Amino acid sequence: MGAEKIDDIQIEMMALRMRKRILDMSLRCEGPTHLGGGLSLVEIMAVLYGSVMNFQIENPRWADRDRCILSKGHGVLGLYTALAEVGFIEEEDFQSFKQNDSHLISHPVMNLDLGIESSNGSLGQGLSMAVGLAWAARRNSKNHSIYVVMGDGECNEGSVWEAAMSASQLKLGNIVSVIDHNGLQSDGSTEEIISTSQLSDKWRSFGWKVHEVDGHEISALRSVLAMRSDTQPTCVVARTIKGKGIDFMEDNNVWHHNRLTQTMYERAVLSLTGSN
Repeated sequence: MGAEKIDDIQIEMMALRMRKRILDMSLRCEGPTHLGGGLSLVEIMAVLYGSVMNFQIENPRWADRDRCILSKGHGVLGLYTALAEVGFIEEEDFQSFKQNDSHLISHPVMNLDLGIESSNGSLGQGLSMAVGLAWAARRNSKNHSIYVVMGDGECNEGSVWEAAMSASQLKLGNIVSVIDHNGLQSDGSTEEIISTSQLSDKWRSFGWKVHEVDGHEISALRSVLAMRSDTQPTCVVARTIKGKGIDFMEDNNVWHHNRLTQTMYERAVLSLTGSN
């Protein structure tokens, strides 16, 4: 079995701690971080690691574990904080983010002992990895799930749709893709660059079962992320807010990649905790 499953209230508290950790990491590293896309992922990652996925902290290479591929690698703050919450990453490693010789850098580098399943940075690669893992699992008569977390802007990449066609053709029901649909990417809004307004219909047309959900609603996420089909891959389109939880970062693409100063950190903590 994986981590002890926790209820919605506990996941809500986990998400709050994750956001505070994201702020702490960003301040401590004294350089720019991808705050906005990490904050939009928090509930998704909290529900996956706190409620849905099966894994063993004491045996991180357990063959029957569920896998999570963070294809939008710049959202790594959401991944690292989830892994720290469930016990994969110790505080000593956590404190070393973006420091020399650290295991934890700006994009994930595969380290199974820390629960990091893949190296990601160049967008559009994670779903292809997931197809390979899912196909191998089927051939080896394994029943674990492969979760792949992607960005909506990432769906501009042609490799995403090549992998989507393959997953459908191979009837890989053990894949669940989760789209962080926050409507912003590095160069602007997704509507200005390549529209994602029909994103769900696109995935359906490629043969996937699609669920749309509020990506910050814990009970709804718990329900849809636990769903999978025997023969049809599943896509969860999670509507999120970039920079969620910090009032001056929400829907503000300045915080796609930016440095958090001490003054901004203090303001962000006040926003997060609701203090005046």
